[in-house]
Amino acid sequence: MAKRSAESADLELGERIRELRKGKGVILRDAARDAGVSESFLSQVERGLANPSVASLRRIAEALREPVASLFSGDESSGMVVRAAERRRLAHPRRYDDYLLTPPTARKLQIIQSVIAPGKDSGKEPYAHPADEECILVVEGQLDVMVGSDTFRLDRGDSLLIDPRQGHSFHNFTEEPTIVLWVMTPSMY
Repeated sequence: MAKRSAESADLELGERIRELRKGKGVILRDAARDAGVSESFLSQVERGLANPSVASLRRIAEALREPVASLFSGDESSGMVVRAAERRRLAHPRRYDDYLLTPPTARKLQIIQSVIAPGKDSGKEPYAHPADEECILVVEGQLDVMVGSDTFRLDRGDSLLIDPRQGHSFHNFTEEPTIVLWVMTPSMY
C-alpha cells in the first residue's frame, strides 16, 4: 500500500508540473535549462520516475515562473478558515507530504505542516528561500536540521529559528514519522 501511495504521489506531482509547463507553452528543454536540471531528469519527474529534492522542486517552480504553492493539490480555501480535511497538499515523492495550514489570504505569515517518513530527508542539496524568518517546530518525532555547517537535533517540542536565505536541509533519522511545523514570514508560497 505504501509503495502504491508513493507512486501515486510521484505521478500527481509530475502531472501538475507537466500541465503547468505545457499550459505556459514552455518546451521541456527550456524549462530544464532554466531550472538548472537535465532535460532527461525533468522528463522523468514529469512521468513520476524521478524524485526531485526540495531544491530542485523550487528551481522547477521558479523556472515556470510559478509559486511553489501551485504544486499543491486541492482547492484553495476561501476566507480565514482552513479545515483539516481541506488542506492543500504537496507530496514530495517518497520523502514527505506538506500541508498548507494558512489560507491564501495570509500575506505576512505562512505555516506548513510536514509529515516526514522514517529515514527520509529534503534531498542531498541544501535549499533556501526568500522569507525573512523561519521557525521550525517538531510536533512529533525527531529531526536533524542542517544549516550551513551546523546540525541541530530537534526532539518533540523543540523549535529552531533560522535565516531561510541560508542553505538548509533536514533528515528524519528515526524509524517513525516526524511531524514538523514550518512557520515563515512573510508568506512565500
